Amino acid sequence: MRKPLKITTLASLLAIAIIVASHAPSACAQRSDSSNSTRHFELGEELQFEAEFSRALIRKLDVADLKFRATRTPRAEGSNDAQDSYALTFSADVASKGFFARLFNLKFREQVESTVEPVSFTVQRTTILDEQGKRVRTTESIFDRSKGQMTWTSRDPNNPAAEPRRAITDFSGQLQDVLSAIYFIRTQPLEVGKTFDIFIGDGGRVYKTPVKVVDRKRMKTILGRVDVLRITPELFGADRLIDEEKGEFSIWITDDSRHIPVAGRIKTDYGTFDIKLKRIITSSQKSTDDR
Repeated sequence: MRKPLKITTLASLLAIAIIVASHAPSACAQRSDSSNSTRHFELGEELQFEAEFSRALIRKLDVADLKFRATRTPRAEGSNDAQDSYALTFSADVASKGFFARLFNLKFREQVESTVEPVSFTVQRTTILDEQGKRVRTTESIFDRSKGQMTWTSRDPNNPAAEPRRAITDFSGQLQDVLSAIYFIRTQPLEVGKTFDIFIGDGGRVYKTPVKVVDRKRMKTILGRVDVLRITPELFGADRLIDEEKGEFSIWITDDSRHIPVAGRIKTDYGTFDIKLKRIITSSQKSTDDR
C-alpha cells in the first residue's frame, strides 16, 4: 500500500503527469483566482475527518483519523521574501486506528506542514514526518520561486549517519504541495463542467493533474443537507502522482463561498476508502459535530 498520505490526505489532491525532473524543462505557470477571493479558512479552521474501508465482506472498518488545520502565521521582522505581513500555514495529521490497523498489521502516522505565500498562493516550504511501523522518514522541500528551484531532502531519523537523499528540480510559475493543493482547489470558482490543472511538487518532482468539476447534488452532512460539487482530480495511472496502482478519486465540496470538503471516496484494487467530515472548529471556537 502506498504511504497513508496518498491514500487519505491526498484525498483532495491531485496528481499529475511528470513534467519536470532534474533534467527536464520547467513547469508552466498556473493561473489562480485566489488572490481576489475571500478565503474563509484563513481566519482559522480545523477540519476533522474519519476514514472507513470496505472490501467484499469487510464493510466500513475504521481506518484513520484525519485533521486539517489552516491559520495565518505572522512573518518574522526583517524578512526579505515577504510579500505580506503573514504566511498561510496548513497542517495535516493522519493516523491509523481501530481493527483495520490490527487486521493488516499496518500502523501509520503522517504529519505535514505547508507554508504558503498568501498573495500568489504559492508554496514555500513543506515538512513531512512519515511513520509506518518502525520505519520513519522526515522530508523537507524548499521552494525558491525567485530561482525557480525546488530542493527536496529526505532523512532517516533512525539512522542519522546515513547520507540524506536529495533532489533539485526546476519549476516556474505557481506551485503547490500535496496539502496546499487542497486549499488551492477551495479558492477556485467551481462550477459543473469546469476543468483546470494544478502543478504539485512532491518527492523531488513536479507533477500536473487535470481537475474536473463533474456534477452537483444535495448531500446530508454535518452542516445539514447542502448543495455539494463533486470534484475528480486524476490521481492514479501512468505518469501520475500515484502510478503504482489503479484507482479513482472523488471529493465533495460545498457549493458556497466556503467550499468546505465534506466527503471523499477513493476506489482502489485494495477496496474502497470513504472519508467523511465529522467536525469543524473555527477561530471563534465554535464547532459543528456529526452527532
